[in-house]
Amino acid sequence: MAVLEKNNSQQAIDLENNYGAHNYHPLPVVLNKGKGVYVWDMEGKQYFDFLSAYSAVNQGHCHPKIIDALKEQSEILTLTSRAFYNDMLGKYEKFTTQYFGFDKILPMNTGAEAVETALKICRKWAYEKKGVAKNKAKIVVCENNFHGRTTTIISFSNDPIARENFGPFTKGFIKIEYDNLQALEDTLNSDATISGFLVEPIQGEAGVYVPSEGYLSKAKAICEKHNVLFIADEVQTGIARTGKLLAVDHENVKPDILILGKALSGGVYPVSAVLANNDIMNVITPGSHGSTFGGNPIASAVAIAALEVIEDEQLAENADTLGKLFRDQINSYIETSTLVKLVRGRGLLNAIVINDSPESETAWNICLKLRDNGLLAKPTHGNIIRFAPPLVINEEQLLECVAIITKTLKEFE
Repeated sequence: MAVLEKNNSQQAIDLENNYGAHNYHPLPVVLNKGKGVYVWDMEGKQYFDFLSAYSAVNQGHCHPKIIDALKEQSEILTLTSRAFYNDMLGKYEKFTTQYFGFDKILPMNTGAEAVETALKICRKWAYEKKGVAKNKAKIVVCENNFHGRTTTIISFSNDPIARENFGPFTKGFIKIEYDNLQALEDTLNSDATISGFLVEPIQGEAGVYVPSEGYLSKAKAICEKHNVLFIADEVQTGIARTGKLLAVDHENVKPDILILGKALSGGVYPVSAVLANNDIMNVITPGSHGSTFGGNPIASAVAIAALEVIEDEQLAENADTLGKLFRDQINSYIETSTLVKLVRGRGLLNAIVINDSPESETAWNICLKLRDNGLLAKPTHGNIIRFAPPLVINEEQLLECVAIITKTLKEFE
């Protein structure tokens, strides 16, 4: 078969450029193998993966337990649609709701789908439970958010590239400043039709912005006071990435609606989910929402295995311990650096801010040199580099990576 023919990295890049839509700007490296914290390019060079597919590969590349679940289920039954019951979905739903402490789960495939699902649930709840007039419900979001790139989601984005020439946009959203409790309080006080507050516990794509201590718990209390649903988008921050199972767990916050994706499958299969208790989720009735692939048998088997790995291998605890070590090590470097302004993050979701303008190519060039030195990372917002290795990384590997990072940064001082 033609797809199995051997080619080199440049040929692979040329194929994408010639036949694929140009909706990404990848770092010029072509990967064809992954195991644990490592990936290899087509020429056999080994790299540390410090992006983890935007935190989808928390359990490490090709984790054997997850791959075994994929193989086993794929040889038995792959898809029935939801026109019929299958023997795996109920097991997955029971396992996952008990794992995260909710009554119900609505299974989907991608993070953006899960966000769209949460928005629909919130609006339907507003009309049927809160008593908001039809088509008047509003949802509060934060500036510099990233929740996906569907038409509805980019309607409340302030990323000009994501929005340009994609209008008209969906109404019903109010943007406020992130990490600003007064703005949230004032906005909810001003409009009784507001029914939800959609927030990332840490703004990942914006550059790993960690809110002030107490922000999440106080925001939840404000929402409760105004009968507004607190919707936590944990697609990137969830599943042990920040040193707790969920990032909201750092402040003991229980969202009204929880959105999950990415590492819910360990990067092996597209799996996402929305979780809520019965008083909210029961607004969903037959025909009101659906997905042909949502809750398919493979997704169910893979997600159970992926969540078991998180618990069995204590990956949240590992992320917490090694995240602190990483920031301590990078902060030691920053003390004598004129290139790096700061490091911020929680667990193994971290970023450094380069002392240059967002319009400069310094961060991109640093990532190219990191690649040459055996570590893969990617800039965001011009002058920020995000570091998020698989959570199976150990201390020896982490310190080796810190050495690569500091060595590389010194070349740009």
